[in-house]
Amino acid sequence: MRFELTKEFFETLQDAISTENVAWINENVCELHEADIAAIVDELEDDEASYLYRLLDEESQSDVLVELDEDVRERLLKTFSTKEIAGQLENLDSDDAADLVAELPPDQVEEVIGLIEDPEAAEEIVDLLNYAEDTAGGMMQKEFMKVHLEWPVKRCVVELRKQAEEVEKVFTIYVVDDQEKLVGFLSLKRLLFARPDTAIADLYQNKNMISVKTGDDDEDVAKTMDKYDLVSVPVVDLQGKLVGRITIDDVVDVIKDEADKDFQMASGISEKVESSSSVFRMSRARMPWLMIGLLGGILGAQVISGFEYGISEVPALAFFIPLITAMGGNVGVQSSAIVVQSLARGNAHLGSTMKKLKKEALVAALNGLMLSVTIYAITLIFGTPILGLVVSLSLFTVIMFAAIFGTLIPLVLDKYKIDPALATGPFITTLNDVLGLFIYLTIGMLLFNI
Repeated sequence: MRFELTKEFFETLQDAISTENVAWINENVCELHEADIAAIVDELEDDEASYLYRLLDEESQSDVLVELDEDVRERLLKTFSTKEIAGQLENLDSDDAADLVAELPPDQVEEVIGLIEDPEAAEEIVDLLNYAEDTAGGMMQKEFMKVHLEWPVKRCVVELRKQAEEVEKVFTIYVVDDQEKLVGFLSLKRLLFARPDTAIADLYQNKNMISVKTGDDDEDVAKTMDKYDLVSVPVVDLQGKLVGRITIDDVVDVIKDEADKDFQMASGISEKVESSSSVFRMSRARMPWLMIGLLGGILGAQVISGFEYGISEVPALAFFIPLITAMGGNVGVQSSAIVVQSLARGNAHLGSTMKKLKKEALVAALNGLMLSVTIYAITLIFGTPILGLVVSLSLFTVIMFAAIFGTLIPLVLDKYKIDPALATGPFITTLNDVLGLFIYLTIGMLLFNI
């Protein structure tokens, strides 16, 4: 049954921790799924989290550790000795262990790895640390099932039983040659129904064999697995040797992280933060784009000051400044959001620029026409026909320019290897504000003949 963390449950848990009611905690918390326990630990104070965590068995501790928010995990690990951390690592898959080690202070990494009792596990972690975090090599785990091309089924069964001790989930059995190069895969069904003396060479499949290289970008890996509906994908090195596998749970984490990053960037946050992040880190992440917004506001003020005489002659022009800037920003963000979404899915490229630009221009023209007619009718009630013409014509022009910029800017940023998600945040809004003000006030000066 799905667990839901309620206020009443949380308060009861805090009381149980403060009174050291271990029996209640064991009965109501320790038997929960690791993801649910992690959600609880994320909400507790540091001393409460440490107390609860130490009541879990070793296997649950390791699984919960992986599920925690990075900042909470960092604070929790500070309460552990290096030997305790090394013990936690031995219960994790190699990819999760390597990710955890990468989060440790540099001066602690070597000591922790040296305290891992299983030399093979330590070697695997060191090997994974050599790959960049955002590559297939940094995502993969070293635990997988493989058989050799020349082996008979009887030997395969024996070898797979040994390998299964280290592999938590079996999705695919990979087939390699005598040089450890990936040549195909073997289904469990074929293995189970084959005669003991049948060679794997007669059973394996290599048609539509999808693999990724260690240096492939993590987003490209996610797109590959999504495109071919894979639950796991083998990872090979430059020589084609099988070195690991990436499972669907790792890809889900990548997709979630990228979605969080794009959402935060679109909101004007320049680095990944969590609700549990420190005040200083959250401030640092938000400040760069707030400064850009501040500079944009100053530029907007300069534009208005340049038309000060005209506004003093027709004060009613000032009434519609918020309308023009807001509509330009909204349209720009809408257009850029569609393009950024297409880029994220790999469905957009410069070759389709004209097609997308034409489509967004038509949408902007249709919306702009309806909105302009509406605002013209409204301004007739409160102002003069000439004012209505200024506002409606300006609004239509601003909407058209905002849609064009909202479409082009993400594509240009993507071409120059800059995250196009930047275009959906304060950047596009600030640009459209300044441009919208200039267009509106210029048209106003011309039509009022000031």
